[in-house]
Amino acid sequence: MTAPRVRVRGIYTTALTAVCLDAGFDVVQASGPIRERFDADFDVASADVAVETTGDREGVGVSGDMESVEAVRERCVGVGRDALSWTDPVPAGAIFDGHVTETTGGGAILDLGEGREAYLPFDAADGYVDPGDDLRVQVRTPAPPWRDGRATVATTLRTPGVGSIADLEEGGTLVAATPDGTPEHELVQTTELLNVDVPDDWAVRWGHAAEDASLEALREALEAAVGRVDALEDALAEAGDVGEPRELYRPLETAWVWFGRESRFALDDHRAGVTATMPGHHRTKAATRAASTAVDFAEAVGVSAESFPFEAVSSTFGPREGDTLTIEHGKPSGRLVTLGSGNVTACDPAEGTLTLEREMHAGGTYDALGTTREAGDIAVTRLKEGREWYATGYKSEDGTSKGTYVNVSTPVELFPDAIRYVDLHVDVVKYPSGEVEIVDEDELEESVEAGDVPRDLADRALGVAQRLAKGLRD
Repeated sequence: MTAPRVRVRGIYTTALTAVCLDAGFDVVQASGPIRERFDADFDVASADVAVETTGDREGVGVSGDMESVEAVRERCVGVGRDALSWTDPVPAGAIFDGHVTETTGGGAILDLGEGREAYLPFDAADGYVDPGDDLRVQVRTPAPPWRDGRATVATTLRTPGVGSIADLEEGGTLVAATPDGTPEHELVQTTELLNVDVPDDWAVRWGHAAEDASLEALREALEAAVGRVDALEDALAEAGDVGEPRELYRPLETAWVWFGRESRFALDDHRAGVTATMPGHHRTKAATRAASTAVDFAEAVGVSAESFPFEAVSSTFGPREGDTLTIEHGKPSGRLVTLGSGNVTACDPAEGTLTLEREMHAGGTYDALGTTREAGDIAVTRLKEGREWYATGYKSEDGTSKGTYVNVSTPVELFPDAIRYVDLHVDVVKYPSGEVEIVDEDELEESVEAGDVPRDLADRALGVAQRLAKGLRD
């Protein structure tokens, strides 16, 4: 295949631009800072694949044609052992027939078939939407699997381009949108000069990059958009009328890459080869928007550090003693489970450690331990930034031990509002009797076979579990 043209946006842009250039990819639509940092030529052209930082800054979404997505995803995952990736069953640009199962305050939930769902905002729908309606919709914004969200869809169709200079939208006048949103923009006149035959009932939407593009690039982008209309209309003609929930057209793929702590530090190294980068640059930026701004300021004025300044980050932004944190327990399948919230009863920023206490509700038993969960029980969890495991001790109201459960995971990150990691299935338990056992090794192997956990990461997790078990027995 030819080198994909890649557009990169978000907090990982400089690092991933370096990764893409090293792989021989063409980076397009580069921002001003990227142009200044790299000794490279950046075309203003439509991209084959768009790489966007997720809203929570935990990773990136990669959308585009199948070959380009796979090539870019491989490079993103390759930055570190704890970079994990999943393919989205509801990708950007895909068209579905959906059934409205319920409405909320601002939109509707749609069943897309095969366990897939989407969210349709009322302002993105053509007319009223009620439960029981069957609608044809297109994916506007996919949703990362580790967040409790659904892809956002609309009833108006567009040519499914990502990183495009030009797209076409069903209905409207010749030019439906310009970068500044005004009908006086010079691109309105330019559209006529390009002499491209736009299909009837389709209108042009120009992206921001169009303002800096040459006439040749504008014409190429518009001609490509017209070609996408033909393919889309052929697919819908074959599908016929709106029917039961189903996928009708998937011209693009979307993959998600979650960066763990180790991967973020590896991305720091890529960035440092291009511009001044403080240790823990991406780790700090992933914490909060305020921390992200602080990193930019520190690097701009030349503040340096020998290693990741967790003490300064924690003291300024958290976590601190007295805070309430949630435990965001990622799964190798891409899902995220919240294990509840706890109070920080002790915190040592200099050591990067904290203790979290949670009061447990009655009912059931503690996983693998088999001991009964009763009202008044307390779970005491001790964590350390960057450690590949953490231990939780359960005790009854009178202080009697109900056992210890040690989760083996990707390196733990202690953010101001949450503790984040991906659980690697295999765990170590110490029963109240003192017996120690490694559990769930089979589940880890199943994740390896399913392609969710790389073999070397699984081997590392097994090694950690074996060392922990030996330590608990000694």
